[in-house]
Amino acid sequence: MATSKRTRADDEYEHYEAVVVGCGPGGAAAAARFADHGVETLVLERGPEAGSKNVSGGLIYAEESAPYTIDDLFENFREEASERPVTDYEIHNISGNKVKTYDLTDLHEHDTEWCDAVLRRPMDSWLEQRVHEKTSETGGGVLTDVRVDGLLRENGEIVGVTCDELDPITADIVVAADGVNSELARDAGLMDWEDPDEWFQGVKATVEMDAETIADRFGIDDDEGVAHLFSGDLFDDVRGGGFLYTNEDSLSIGTVFHLDSLVAEQAEPHELLDSLLTHPLLAQWFRDEYHEREYAAKLVPDSKKVAHREPYRDRLVLVGDAAGQMQAQGPIIKGMNHAVSAGALAADAYVVSRGNADPESVGRRYTKMLERSGTMEKLRPRRYDLARTVGEHDAVANAVDRVLESPIGSVAIGNPLSKRAMKLAYNSPFLVSMLPDTATGYVTLPSIIGEEHGRTIHWDNEIEPPSLEERIGELTYDTDVGNPHIHLRDDSAEASGAAVYACPVSAEDFGGGCYRSETVRANGSEETLVSLDTQPCVECGTCAVVADTDWEHPRGGKGVEFREG
Repeated sequence: MATSKRTRADDEYEHYEAVVVGCGPGGAAAAARFADHGVETLVLERGPEAGSKNVSGGLIYAEESAPYTIDDLFENFREEASERPVTDYEIHNISGNKVKTYDLTDLHEHDTEWCDAVLRRPMDSWLEQRVHEKTSETGGGVLTDVRVDGLLRENGEIVGVTCDELDPITADIVVAADGVNSELARDAGLMDWEDPDEWFQGVKATVEMDAETIADRFGIDDDEGVAHLFSGDLFDDVRGGGFLYTNEDSLSIGTVFHLDSLVAEQAEPHELLDSLLTHPLLAQWFRDEYHEREYAAKLVPDSKKVAHREPYRDRLVLVGDAAGQMQAQGPIIKGMNHAVSAGALAADAYVVSRGNADPESVGRRYTKMLERSGTMEKLRPRRYDLARTVGEHDAVANAVDRVLESPIGSVAIGNPLSKRAMKLAYNSPFLVSMLPDTATGYVTLPSIIGEEHGRTIHWDNEIEPPSLEERIGELTYDTDVGNPHIHLRDDSAEASGAAVYACPVSAEDFGGGCYRSETVRANGSEETLVSLDTQPCVECGTCAVVADTDWEHPRGGKGVEFREG
């Protein structure tokens, strides 16, 4: 075990053998595995409690082929920290009021030991307690309200981390599990925010519904749960879809869209969520009752494009969203399970490489473990790389859509034989993993399927979603007065105007969100400028990709605090 202090050239810094940044599933898994190996480990969490900064749809899987699952590392996880097991899985193809539903049980159960719905605040806070107990036994622990703002270097080499609230800390290994907006990954040059097509944006409402009502309206028992996915024309031409998951006494309902498509269509995220909430299909579950507990949003990395093939630099390794390890391939949406595997493998790689003078020996071994475990092939399937070279060219995608939308295409899809073919295609992990990211799979084909094979929904949906102002007003904030964490570098509409509609707490016709636009007159001409107020920020990071900003997390414990997550 390492000593608690290390003397460097001019300064004396606190030293731990391992420092883990972030106590979500990936960071918790790394810390737990370090503790199992007797490694002195400090975990730094920027929220007042783990989970208070985290948002997920969310389902956590235990894959049969995975090197680690969350219940391998944390006894009684499913009984204590998850909501419901997911036992039914369906996708709804929507065209107006017509809906064709396919059972996705075969896809859902492929390589699956179990799958549970979770809420991040209760789950992560439970993990934090277990992690603190385990790491305290080896001389470490968990510190909350600490924002790690960068990497500590000596002679150009990463040797630790710097923090807003603490003096620098050195370590033999640093695990960045600080999420999709990882400041450590960016500091190391391993992540950038240049391309909107590499990201999804997820927006979610946690909705009140007691356990008895859930059982009655979804036709399930206490030990059962359902997952519903939605695609088609209810989101206009934006590439993506919706989801609904049953929790113990609530529902998680949300939408996930390609960020470049949101920008291209100038779509407003809260309105897309409302399009799902107000569709007649949802009337069967809500009747005339609807109460939101919480509104939330986050960026989601598209692992097919950004999962880092070599997620390390010097003594730093990346796990989970910080490494782009979020598998989103059509109906397959898996992230937390891959973060768990990555975190545990990172700890194992360190222990095997312990004592090696080469600072990158851990990273190289970790990379090999990710490959050998099959994790990287799930995140970045080679067949997708082959399919996208042709399928994602605009000319090809447009030609396919024209054929599908033609009378010939409609007849072909309307053929009774296509019903079985479509169900088989939806349930094929091989085909789903190579689906090109075009409107064909998200909008065109589901809409035609709904039109040709769907049943007409006649229910009246009485839901009146809260306004954006009401949603923001229900969130909990500890505003860091005088210390804005985002700065506009260019306030012109050309450079930053996309943030006005793409930000999930802003809108063109709403003057109370983060981003607002106004037309000003100067010297006889008019110009549209963008202004920023970070108080209502939900820290999703969307504006860092679509606007010209300097973006960082708020200081430890400051900013938004999610109760559900």
